[in-house]
Amino acid sequence: MENNHFNFTLTFFHFVVSGFGILITSKVINHFKVSGFVSAFIAAIVLAFANSFIWPILIFLTLPINILTLGLFTFVVNGAILKITAMLTPGFEVKGWFAAIFGSLFISVFNMILHYVLI
Repeated sequence: MENNHFNFTLTFFHFVVSGFGILITSKVINHFKVSGFVSAFIAAIVLAFANSFIWPILIFLTLPINILTLGLFTFVVNGAILKITAMLTPGFEVKGWFAAIFGSLFISVFNMILHYVLI
């Protein structure tokens, strides 16, 4: 029973750190808006589900163009996932593909650093 509590706490902390990364990204990237930390936290949860369920399907469907671009099209797929997350999350808005692509890149790098330092 103790182990389940620890896993829930760790998962919750991961979402808090990811929400903080989304909030910081909104301050750095133009056309990337979050109304507050609660929206960023919800966006982190939706983004995790989108990355788990939608991302593999999009990668499979775009495999030929991904091979032609030597994997660079993955950045576009990540931006698409972020735009889908913004459509599903109230208080979270991403205007334009450049904001989505650079926002997803910034979130990935920032979350990697935060998770390494904090968790």
